[in-house]
Amino acid sequence: MKQGLKSNLKAGALLALASIAFGLSAARADEIVIGASLPLSGPLAGFGSFQQWGYKRAVDEVNKAGGISIDGTKQMVKLIIRDDKTDPNASASNIETLISRDHAVALLGSCTPTLVNAGALVAERAKKPMVTGCDPLEVFKSVRKWNYVWDLFFSVPELAAAQYKALAEANVQTNKKIAFWHDNGPDGQAVGGHIWPALAKDFGYEVVQNAEFPVDNSQFTSIIGEAKSKGADVVLVDAITPQAIAIRKQMAAAGYTPKVINIEKGAEPVQFAEALGKLSDGVLVGGYWDPSFPYPGAADLAKAFESETKLSSSQHIADSYTAAQVLLDAIAAAGSTDPEKINDAIAKTDKTYVVGPIKFDADHTSKLPIVAVQWQGGKPVIVWPKSAKTGELLFPVPAP
Repeated sequence: MKQGLKSNLKAGALLALASIAFGLSAARADEIVIGASLPLSGPLAGFGSFQQWGYKRAVDEVNKAGGISIDGTKQMVKLIIRDDKTDPNASASNIETLISRDHAVALLGSCTPTLVNAGALVAERAKKPMVTGCDPLEVFKSVRKWNYVWDLFFSVPELAAAQYKALAEANVQTNKKIAFWHDNGPDGQAVGGHIWPALAKDFGYEVVQNAEFPVDNSQFTSIIGEAKSKGADVVLVDAITPQAIAIRKQMAAAGYTPKVINIEKGAEPVQFAEALGKLSDGVLVGGYWDPSFPYPGAADLAKAFESETKLSSSQHIADSYTAAQVLLDAIAAAGSTDPEKINDAIAKTDKTYVVGPIKFDADHTSKLPIVAVQWQGGKPVIVWPKSAKTGELLFPVPAP
């Protein structure tokens, strides 16, 4: 895995080039326009950069193969990506623009429930099909009964249980005192506020703290001090990447190293490990894809990303690549740019992609498998379940 300032500079260059490459020129009659709003800047830019690559790769592959046949005539696919700047209002506005000005016939989603759902509601009202990942299924389903939006991602309860199961399988020894820290966003409240505490008793833990904070919070010393004073050996966190980095640094500054640290969402992209160096070692996070998975093209996808960008890959290249493939396959199956025909074709999806089998249920969701991942030496290592392990659990978390 490649790390450091060089990677960050190249990431910035990649985003700058993307802004030019995905220009906002008017659609031609002989091309199929699909659009996406992504966080290419702001706190979630680390996610958006991977999604952008996945979407673009799927489109490039179709175009290199000659495009898609529409009413018997081959047409190229044009992908237009707009930056939502990690702002749900911008996400909604971008989707409106992609539909009304850019004439997108179908859409791809952003990342995290706040951004995905904001754009998805616009697509739903306009009756334009959208395929997305990066939106936990239960949160997605709680918004409304969807007719035109489709989500492939993980189940929130399964993600919430993964680290408990990983610790049980490894038979680690702790004092069973557990603390939860989570932001007040929809997934933070769902996982940290409700599901984690409900599962704690089932796995024999005593909850000594459940702290909620705003999504833009930057100081966590009081929360950390409380958990330390209460002797929590296990800390489970749900926060975006900038906060996750700040939390881990502030824990080290306070001299607090619990035996287990799990940080959902924010510890997922490689930027977390790059920013923290050795402080990332031992941090757990839920995962849903790895190049080692036995699905067609899994290993090749990661190799292609790292070869093209000289950056470390992320599981988000896989769900975004798959979402785009599902949409493009549906357009091809429909043989039309009519939204209703594309939507009907998405509903019939039943195929194994790089993330595994995709088949949507009545709620417009397709569930991806969950694994427990741990950062070790700057690399993500699968430590649970046994059937997917790429390494052994590092326990306890090393002291700084």
